[in-house]
Amino acid sequence: MADRLYYADSFLRTFEARVADVRLLSRTDGETLWQVALDRTAFYPASGGQPFDTGTLVASARSGATLEAPVTAVDEDEAGEVWHTTTKPLAAGTEVTGEIDWARRFDHIQQHSAQHLLSAVCARELGGMTTSFHLGAESSTIDLAFAPKESEPAGPGSLFPPESQLGPVERIVNQLVGEDRPVTVRNVERAEAIEMLQEGLLRKLPERPGDIRLIEIEGYDLNACGGTHVQSTGQIGGLLLRSVDKLKRGLRVEFVAGLRAVAAARGDYEVLTRASNALSIARSGVPDAISRMVAENKAAEKARQKMRSELAAYHAVRLVVEDTVEDHLRVVRRKFPDRDAEYVHALGSRVVSAVPQTLALLASTQQEPATLIIARSDDLDFSCAALLRQALEEMGLRGGGSASLAQSQVPAKQLDELFARLEGEVRGQLKIPQPAK
Repeated sequence: MADRLYYADSFLRTFEARVADVRLLSRTDGETLWQVALDRTAFYPASGGQPFDTGTLVASARSGATLEAPVTAVDEDEAGEVWHTTTKPLAAGTEVTGEIDWARRFDHIQQHSAQHLLSAVCARELGGMTTSFHLGAESSTIDLAFAPKESEPAGPGSLFPPESQLGPVERIVNQLVGEDRPVTVRNVERAEAIEMLQEGLLRKLPERPGDIRLIEIEGYDLNACGGTHVQSTGQIGGLLLRSVDKLKRGLRVEFVAGLRAVAAARGDYEVLTRASNALSIARSGVPDAISRMVAENKAAEKARQKMRSELAAYHAVRLVVEDTVEDHLRVVRRKFPDRDAEYVHALGSRVVSAVPQTLALLASTQQEPATLIIARSDDLDFSCAALLRQALEEMGLRGGGSASLAQSQVPAKQLDELFARLEGEVRGQLKIPQPAK
């Protein structure tokens, strides 16, 4: 097994090693991927919610020529071997220099150490135990589980702390960051770690056998972990909570730390500035301005809906007047290229409620596919939904609705055929002959 150098020094950027093994990973689209095992490595493999490191393996030939093999992924197999994925094979026994992508490594260090601190504060202040951790490309999350308080009956409301309590959690984390507390690493035998767990000094232990690596934030947290970490809390740089979502039995807390927190705050500031410039108001006035705009928009939408309803009523009367009743059935057939589906739906309802013995076959062709509406007055005895489904099934289409009104989206070129078929089915069920051509 490779000697894992990051266990002793998370800040190691370069190292010397020898290729222990190489194997073919895959060949796809003309690209061949190899996996290289080293006798010692500072590359962190994906594990415990923390992503892998990337970087380069550099091999030098006796002639002085160098071969650079980019490391694009690092994984650990079931036997505990660390494999470095690269597009260039390196022969076993080759001496290499490993170079870690430091910007990526330091970002992961900041996020991971921030997670330890955040989890510790949540446990102390809220009684929430971290059940999982995910370090994403833009932000990270922890899942917190809560036990019901003894003074309250068990239930969903007793499982979660108020979201207002997370503000103090953020403040305490950043206070601990500012105190620049030492973060130390030590290994203990598993038997000793089990005793520490039983005494409540540790929250959990990994299942793997052997010595246990402990990460300690001086005077605040002690946790078993195999990841990379800061040397003192000040190197975390700061933490910013982004969102809180309720889970079935807990909370999911999203956060960013270090340079990510700076970038997130800068991004938020730029968005706020663009909003204030667009509204021609100070940044501090943006929330109130948005609230006013939302209220005004709701009022305008309510007025618009009222006007559309009134317009549909007048339009329906005009359509009914334009069509005549033949053999006790009035059929209103229209296509509207300048009206949306919502308006045509309202128009169909208005048409069939205006006068008895009326069948409405309407369509909005403003967009493709068109929206077809079939509606009937209450004195006609047939189901619009059933007729429409039957007609559409024969054409490989689908629709739905109620007995008095149904709709579907259909190709505009098939509207005339569907209108004719639906009218024919209605006349057949009502035993009304087809109109003379």
